[in-house]
Amino acid sequence: MTQPIQRRTFIKSIAVAGLTAPLLTPLVKGAAANEKLVHASIGVNGMGWGDLHSISSHSKVQIAAICDVDLERRKKAEGHVPDARRYQDWRELLDKEGDKIDSVNVTVPDHNHALITTRALAMKKNVYCQKPLCHDVAECRVVAEATRQAGTITQLGTQHASRLGDRLAVAWLKSGVIGKIKHVYLCSNRPGAIETYRRVGPKPAQGEPVPASLNWDIWLGTAQDQFYFHEYHPTIWRSWQDFGTGWSGDIGCHIYDAVWKSIGLTAPKTVQANVQDTWKNDPARRRDVWPQSDHITWTFPGTDMTEGDELTVEWFDGLFYPPEEIRALYTASKNYPAESAMFIGTKGALLLPHTAGPLLIGVEATKPDLKPRVSHYHHWIDACLGGEMCESHFLQTGPMTEAILLGTVAIRVPDTLIKWDPAKMTTDNAEANKLLKRTYRSGWEVPGVA
Repeated sequence: MTQPIQRRTFIKSIAVAGLTAPLLTPLVKGAAANEKLVHASIGVNGMGWGDLHSISSHSKVQIAAICDVDLERRKKAEGHVPDARRYQDWRELLDKEGDKIDSVNVTVPDHNHALITTRALAMKKNVYCQKPLCHDVAECRVVAEATRQAGTITQLGTQHASRLGDRLAVAWLKSGVIGKIKHVYLCSNRPGAIETYRRVGPKPAQGEPVPASLNWDIWLGTAQDQFYFHEYHPTIWRSWQDFGTGWSGDIGCHIYDAVWKSIGLTAPKTVQANVQDTWKNDPARRRDVWPQSDHITWTFPGTDMTEGDELTVEWFDGLFYPPEEIRALYTASKNYPAESAMFIGTKGALLLPHTAGPLLIGVEATKPDLKPRVSHYHHWIDACLGGEMCESHFLQTGPMTEAILLGTVAIRVPDTLIKWDPAKMTTDNAEANKLLKRTYRSGWEVPGVA
């Protein structure tokens, strides 16, 4: 067993969920440079395979254990790390490996993120969790508090946040290149995504036999009892409200990241959503699945980066697009970037296409000297081993996720302006309040979610 890694101590006075100032630089007590991070991977196929591969590629990581609820889908990982101990139940892994490991990654469907993450944090483990951090608004505060109590190193799976493109956009915006921010337009109109969402739901009248390789009880986790259906596992679970958070909840964490950091946003004041009529007027689909197209509008308190005392941020996906006059600002190509963030400032504009570098519109600036990073994963590992703080730790991305998930609440109460009281964790809308948290399956409750 590795010697215990010395862990960072976070400043205790920082308020949860962005109610006050953004997270300050933590006090750091680094680990010895020759220590190794002993790691366990929870969820090792699909996106989990990518996470396992990226984490294991670091020279100072030892993969001690792997876990997947589907034994057939675990086989690829077994070949990649043949010496790792193997589990089907993440609870058993944590119980048996708790005194042997330093860190875990949580790469499972959204509905089980908070439960696994808080359990690992309670054991003082460093955690890498895939986005979105939580399934429900109420879980975000619990994870943030668990992170502060643990004092360990955390990272959300917004891997582009560590790449030069997003970091350059944040640096330019913070330097005031485009002036004060007046409005932000976000979009994710990825080709093919709307087709996937259109072809699912509502739930079928009868279930299907559970594959022999799958532990369906563990896969369900916090969700209510229901029969197995092939569209839940392994790939289309994101489309179902019981398990995923829809397109805005999933991709929104990527697109929002540079916005949140550069402007220093805190909890929103209001949120409202419009959705397409075909979903809104279909009670069965509205009960079970997420819509194919959303337009969400948040109003945030202003910061020293904004023109006024409020900032409007709009999100468009599916068949909803940013206004034509905004898309017309991008003249480098006939096609506006399908996934992007457009910042409108008092001096000019900045367009940040997802996965690419930012483009200045109407202004010019010299690029700052930013050093490239090997990867988002390695940056987290280096932080666990005593290096600089990583880009997307939970005390920053928890409040961001909370704001994004308020958008998913608004989706289910469409065409309604919802006022948010972050101190009381409540809205002015009774229907919306019911959607801030779920009723967990007995025995699978997330501790601290009242």
